[in-house]
Amino acid sequence: MTAVIDRTRLILQMIKFEHTIFALPFALISVILASQQRGASPGAATVGWVLLAMVSARSAAMAFNRLCDADIDANNPRTAQRHIPAGLLSRVQVGTFLLVSVGLFELAAFKLNRMCFALSPVALACVLGYSYTKRFTSLCHLFLGFAIGIAPIGAWLAISPRLAPVPLALGAVVMLWIGGFDIIYALQDYEYDVKSPLYSLPKRLGKPRALMVSRAMHVAAIGLLCWIGVLSGLHAAYFTGVAVVACLICWEQSLVKPDDLRRVDLAFFTLNGWVSVSLFLFVLADNWLKH
Repeated sequence: MTAVIDRTRLILQMIKFEHTIFALPFALISVILASQQRGASPGAATVGWVLLAMVSARSAAMAFNRLCDADIDANNPRTAQRHIPAGLLSRVQVGTFLLVSVGLFELAAFKLNRMCFALSPVALACVLGYSYTKRFTSLCHLFLGFAIGIAPIGAWLAISPRLAPVPLALGAVVMLWIGGFDIIYALQDYEYDVKSPLYSLPKRLGKPRALMVSRAMHVAAIGLLCWIGVLSGLHAAYFTGVAVVACLICWEQSLVKPDDLRRVDLAFFTLNGWVSVSLFLFVLADNWLKH
């Protein structure tokens, strides 16, 4: 039993389970907005299946990424101590976790509705396929954002199985937001990427111009959040949340300079969690004030 607990702890460390907090609140925001459009609150079971779908899809994506990148990670000094290259977990163990995660995702999609289940293979192809994009395009950061941006779209379809501008805009927000901060994260591997056959925007454009692209993407994400508020008929609480998010993103961007990456962890890990959770809480408050 102790061995199982220890292995589970290692797997959760490997997939950085705590980083689920980045995209999960956006899925819940989509649930709230879709419910407002329908004029009916979803049942607890539906919300539970949405959460399981989100968590299992992300877990599968991270496990697949670690399997695909095991050899790359072993050659990169920054990532050489990750669980597979360091020998803490075997490929079989990670592969088993991947299959379980995929199974749970498919179960959740099946329990939600026919559309979610029919589209689940497409969603899996996107979230798993991201791992290969750094091998052929410097736009891999946008592919990561797109893969995670599926979460609010899928959550909307779980409540209201018909696409609308709001979930697509939410997906675009996540794509731009996550793609922008993934560019920041990639700055740490600039020297390694330059010497390797891998692609990244910092490698292609250089650090200063890559940071400019990151900032432009974040400005566009904030603009889309404002448009979503207008489109959904949201009120002051929501727009206050957007202002808070804008301040947090500006703070995040100010922490990183092309020649000073000491505070990347604060910008990437801490502030991004605050961004998503803060926005969710303000959307929740806006929804509560409506009633």
